[in-house]
Amino acid sequence: MIHRLEFEDLVRAALREDAPFGDPFGAAFRGSGCGSFLAGAPGVFCGGPVAAEVFRQLDPAVSATFVEEGRRFSAGERVGEAGGPVGSLLRGERVALNFLQRLSGIATAAARFAEKVAPYGTRILDTRKTTPLHRSLEKYAVRTGGGANHRFSLSDGVLIKENGIRAAGGIAEAVAAARKSVHHLIRVEVEVESIEDAERAVRAGADALLLDNMLPETVGEAVRRFGETVFLEASGGIHLGNIEEYARTGVPAISIGALTHSAPALDISFELAT
Repeated sequence: MIHRLEFEDLVRAALREDAPFGDPFGAAFRGSGCGSFLAGAPGVFCGGPVAAEVFRQLDPAVSATFVEEGRRFSAGERVGEAGGPVGSLLRGERVALNFLQRLSGIATAAARFAEKVAPYGTRILDTRKTTPLHRSLEKYAVRTGGGANHRFSLSDGVLIKENGIRAAGGIAEAVAAARKSVHHLIRVEVEVESIEDAERAVRAGADALLLDNMLPETVGEAVRRFGETVFLEASGGIHLGNIEEYARTGVPAISIGALTHSAPALDISFELAT
């Protein structure tokens, strides 16, 4: 689960963005009503606590309940319901749906990748390619779908990428600089694009290697040569169509930026009862 403190302010900002001066049409309705959240496509549900928080902040008189997080559903299935003052339901539906569609889309994408690699024991990791200020929610959605989280921020660990290597003057120099600037509990990972660079990083004392844009056979060679020495993850150019080829190499983790930067929103709608 995710704690309300991680999204309370975000929900407040989203409501202010969507209706900074109220909803002139919704305010015309004084009665109460109820409605259902319906799935327009199959997927994995995520975001119920966030959608419920939307209505909680708008109007305590609204009651909103949703199916459990991580539940798989079919097209046409009801995944939640809300009841209370009609004006409040109308004002909150779009913001609630935006969160539900986005987070369920990410969870669904993560589940599809995780299912592909499950037989091989490979973990699916996300990246920092997230929507600004939505990182906690989007990484939560990845976990809900069966994936795992890479570092949450630059403060969590060192991943030396191409520009960092250039800035330092080489792989060995970059690893040395990292070791001097962090405490002993911080793991140092190096992004490499060839077996030769992997060798340099291992010799320099890297704890982990990110095998970037390598072919499956090259990843397999890296696993055979370095898998007992450092942690390995593959990334770049990996998608649902070829991910099993990478998982078969024995690489313990595959990071997928598309989980958060381009997962399609899931079709979920809200329909008032008539």
